[in-house]
Amino acid sequence: MTTWGEVEYTAIRELRGPLAVVEGVSGVGWDEFVRITLESGEQRHGLVLEADREVAVVQVLEDTAGMDPSRVRMAFAGGPLRIPVGPGWLGRVCNGRGEPADGGPPIFGPTTAAVGGTPINPVRRDPPGEPVLTGVAAVDGLTTLVRGQKLPVFSVAGLPHLELSVQIAAQSTTGGEPFCVVFAGMGLTHADASFVLDTLEERSAAHELVLLLNMADDPVIERILTPRLALTIAENLAFDGGRHVLVVMTDMTSYAEALREVSAARGEIPARRAYPGYLYSDLASLYERCGRIQGRPGSVTVLPVLTMPAGDITHPVPDLTGYITEGQIVLSRETHAQGVYPPVDALSSLSRLMRKGAGPGRTRDDHLDVAAQLLAALARARQVRELTDLVGQAALSPTDRRYLEFDRAFLHRFVDQRPNELRTLDQTLDRAWQVLLTLPRSQLAMLPTALLDAHGSRP
Repeated sequence: MTTWGEVEYTAIRELRGPLAVVEGVSGVGWDEFVRITLESGEQRHGLVLEADREVAVVQVLEDTAGMDPSRVRMAFAGGPLRIPVGPGWLGRVCNGRGEPADGGPPIFGPTTAAVGGTPINPVRRDPPGEPVLTGVAAVDGLTTLVRGQKLPVFSVAGLPHLELSVQIAAQSTTGGEPFCVVFAGMGLTHADASFVLDTLEERSAAHELVLLLNMADDPVIERILTPRLALTIAENLAFDGGRHVLVVMTDMTSYAEALREVSAARGEIPARRAYPGYLYSDLASLYERCGRIQGRPGSVTVLPVLTMPAGDITHPVPDLTGYITEGQIVLSRETHAQGVYPPVDALSSLSRLMRKGAGPGRTRDDHLDVAAQLLAALARARQVRELTDLVGQAALSPTDRRYLEFDRAFLHRFVDQRPNELRTLDQTLDRAWQVLLTLPRSQLAMLPTALLDAHGSRP
């Protein structure tokens, strides 16, 4: 329960976009939670972005539309925004501020937690380990997601990144251990939100899902709060509740644009592409909240999804995300144009922690060898395709033609699957073997002889 100060301030100097500037305040600190009362009795809420001498800059979460600065009262909580945490969130659908959107009662919990989070002591961090299996062959087979990892999806407008993120949220599992998903949607259209709700209905009914949906017509400022709420809920479910939690956040580009809007309203000097200079540290404050803690059974794994404006991977949002995270899953227009779902560009994708979560004792003994051979063969197939464009297919050697056959088989028999198709890891790796065996044995040098014999490799 938030305890409000007895003093209410009325000296609102100006409203500037989503910001309100209050004068004559005392004892107010950064990140303090604010209650705003309008003349009609309507209440809104905000956070203190800046406090200097007797002036505070307040970020209004519900926006400043309809507010008359001469008829507004503000009370300060004396501390940061806190929310109730606990298993009561599971199975609920809320807006981007954490308010119920499913017609249910307010969410209560045995305790509260600050939305800003508490950094994990590096000494107490356990390295990521053990897989989170998504049921998506291209992810599980080649860029395995590991518990405690942060692995972003890089996409472009028009590609099915929302479908992929929802499929991963619906299908992911840790193999019998307590598991749940926190899905944070930012800037979603109403059609997108309906799709998310329909697809994830079964997982929500099983009380394995928390849904936070910030709509495109909601105040932009709310998007800054949504991922922080999601991570605060996830941390409690993981480190106090003992669950393995997957946090899916889409679209982080919408989040960054909201951050840019607030920065412009504050009159800050812009950096690259008009984003604030602290974009790197702000993104890191979100992504670094994942992980595992020594002595506690749960884990928080983060899958941020972001669209690259104009497909530019050097754009500040994907560029800085790449520095902070441990790999990336890249979606490709070319693969999408061939009718393949999910349109993953396997050679541009990478999970830097895959060896921590895959292989003997974790997934299957042949997993890492098969993945390495698939990628090596795919790189050679890409070279052959480029050669074909120059000299024509008739001039290729028999082996090169086999690589073209492999390339087609890889896309249509291994990567391509239905948006509601759940593939077990055994099914994924068995398909990988079928694709690899389209190549002659001499081209499979990265696989042990015993494995080749066991799978009937031909010359």
